[in-house]
Amino acid sequence: MGQKENTIFGIYPVQEAISSDIVVDKLFVQKDSSNPKIEEILKTIEKSDISISHVPSEKLNRLTKGNHQGIVAITSPISFHSIEEIVEKVLASEKNPLFLVLDQISDVRNFGAIIRTAECTGVDAIIIQKKGGAPVTGDTVKTSAGAIFKIPICKVDHIKDAIFYLQASNIETISATEKTDQSVYDLDLKKPVAIIMGSEGKGISKSILNLVDHKAALPLKGDINSLNVSVACGAFLYEAVSYTHLTLPTIYSV
Repeated sequence: MGQKENTIFGIYPVQEAISSDIVVDKLFVQKDSSNPKIEEILKTIEKSDISISHVPSEKLNRLTKGNHQGIVAITSPISFHSIEEIVEKVLASEKNPLFLVLDQISDVRNFGAIIRTAECTGVDAIIIQKKGGAPVTGDTVKTSAGAIFKIPICKVDHIKDAIFYLQASNIETISATEKTDQSVYDLDLKKPVAIIMGSEGKGISKSILNLVDHKAALPLKGDINSLNVSVACGAFLYEAVSYTHLTLPTIYSV
C-alpha cells in the first residue's frame, strides 16, 4: 500500500471525505490559493485533529498526477485515541506502564519502524502531536509490519500538553537527548514511564527538555555523534523492557 493509495485530491472529493467516516490525517493546501471553497474546508476542520500544511503547487503535483485543485488529503488507515482515555485505562490495568511520546518525527518510515519496535516491546500507547509530524501513510503501515493496527496512537494539540498530563498522572517523563551527561542505564525504569523521542533533524525541542523529569543519553563509542531516531528509540525501549523481566521470543525478521 503506497502513498497514492491513501490520497484524495480535489475540492469536492476532499469535502466528501471530511464529512464521511474516512479518517483524514493531513491536508496539503496550495499556499497561494484564494479559492473560497478551500477556505470553507479549512474553516470546517479548524477544531479537528487534521494537520494542515500550506505548500507550493509543485508539492501537490508530486503527491498526485490528477487535477488536485489546490488541495490533497492524506487519509489514515487507523483511528486515533484520546490520551485521557488511554492513560486512564492503562493505569488501571498495568503495573509498570510504558508510553512513548514522539516530538514531531517527520519521516514516515522512521515512524513505522518506531511503531514496530514499540509494539514488540510492549509499549502501551504512542503519543504524537496533531500537527508537524509524519502522517500515517501506506509506507508507515508497511514499515511497521502491521504493528500500527495493534497499538493505540493518541494525538494531542501540543507535546507539552501530553507531558503535563502524564506527569499529573504520576508517570515519569524521560527525554532521549545527547544534551546530558546522564546515561539511560543509570535510570530506574521500574515505574510508570514515558520515553520522549525527538525529530530527526532537531531532536527534542528545548521547551520540552525544560519540562521533563529526566534527560538521558545513549553512550556512543564511535566517531559518529548520533543515531538514527528509530535505532535510538529501540535501544531506549529495550532498556525499559529489561526492567520488566519479560521473557521475549528470540525471533528475528526483516
